[in-house]
Amino acid sequence: MSLPAKPEVVIIGRPNVGKSTLFNRLVGKKLALVDDQPGVTRDRRMGDAVIAGLHFTVVDTAGWEDEDELSLPGRMRKQTEASLAGADAALFVVDARTGLTPLDEEIARYLREQEVPVVVVANKAEGAAAEAGVMEAYALGLGEPLAVSAEHGEGVADLFGGLWPIIGAKAEAWEEANDAERAALREMDEEDRPSGPLKLAIVGRPNAGKSTLINRLLGEDRLLTGPEAGITRDSIAIDWNWTDPKTGETREIRLIDTAGMRKKKNVTEKLEKLSVADARRAVDFAEVVVLLLDATQGLEHQDLKIASLVLEEGRALMIAINKWDVAEDASKLFNGIRAALDDGLAQVRGLPLFAVSAKTGKGLDQMLAGAFELREAWSKRVSTSALNRWFDDAMEANPPPAPGGKRIKLRYITQAGTRPPRFVIFGTRLDLLPKSYERYLVNGIRAKLGFDAVPVRVTLKTNKNPYAKD
Repeated sequence: MSLPAKPEVVIIGRPNVGKSTLFNRLVGKKLALVDDQPGVTRDRRMGDAVIAGLHFTVVDTAGWEDEDELSLPGRMRKQTEASLAGADAALFVVDARTGLTPLDEEIARYLREQEVPVVVVANKAEGAAAEAGVMEAYALGLGEPLAVSAEHGEGVADLFGGLWPIIGAKAEAWEEANDAERAALREMDEEDRPSGPLKLAIVGRPNAGKSTLINRLLGEDRLLTGPEAGITRDSIAIDWNWTDPKTGETREIRLIDTAGMRKKKNVTEKLEKLSVADARRAVDFAEVVVLLLDATQGLEHQDLKIASLVLEEGRALMIAINKWDVAEDASKLFNGIRAALDDGLAQVRGLPLFAVSAKTGKGLDQMLAGAFELREAWSKRVSTSALNRWFDDAMEANPPPAPGGKRIKLRYITQAGTRPPRFVIFGTRLDLLPKSYERYLVNGIRAKLGFDAVPVRVTLKTNKNPYAKD
């Protein structure tokens, strides 16, 4: 069942008027990075917003600046202009404390030429000092301004009155269809329910080509790119449908772009620290994480640290070597990276490794197909009977040790959960079980039960004797 589109509302305005603060207020979470310096937001960020039961998608954009279109601010402005295409409404944010500026008037002129309905938001309107700025906003010729303090939550409910006449009908149609779909899903057996979009995060060091890769997948310049290191600051999630060229099946993917992760000692600026922390949170939300390497630089220690972080969080990990179109001695490079990964990440040997080019599109479909397969393994559940048949065979092939001449008894194993796969082994004297034997069992689970390169968690639990005295 395909839902009608949710109405889309774009937040637009010059730098530092509080667009990201308003965005965070509308979505009810601190999703967008906020700082006192201008130009923090660079890419479009989308979120689910609701005001008094009015549901819509809200889009945060980069600050509008009057700069050469080839410069970074100019490219950011192009992204903002692109966000208006197909939008149902725009929230034009001005600063009520400072009053109108020539740039505000320029933006207003641009908006009057567009077909998108505009609601003027006079932000930072708390206190008597802002009253003059609110009245001044009438001069923009875009209707009655709404006095709001996004930081304190004042006046935000008034946005309902401004938006309802524009998007109310579309929002109601979406809500009715959404309720019907939820009801249909509740009627389904759990096994028959769709698994939802693949949540795929792209991580890596700065300038590995993460945003370029996502733009290639989408077939549009959706994310800001360029030669400057560290362009991406926010973690940006984009919902997208991928058609598998082999099967013709259309599959939903939520692509998550992240800020580049440098060595901790090199991360000094407050804003970059926020960006890296945001990237880490993006890993938490992902199901499968692609660690993107730069073929011109090979595998570095920082890449292994990022990989270890992903595995520690229990996410399914795959490696993609980007810029393959310019790689030198490609076969040697591929084999060298494979060997280094197996050596540096001994806890998960055989991670899926792909050679790709964000520039040409090489290998991207294979990478996405591999990501779906990896999620399947990450979500897999093995029956208790099959699990214990393997368990018995594993112990017969290599019995547990007998420290002090008294054998450690492993009685049975059960799967406690998935995503990542978690197992509990019950037995006695488990505190004496060597780590090497635990690794033997974990490697066996991976190799024999179809969990290959997925992080596996094993917990040892001693059977309690009901007749023993406390």
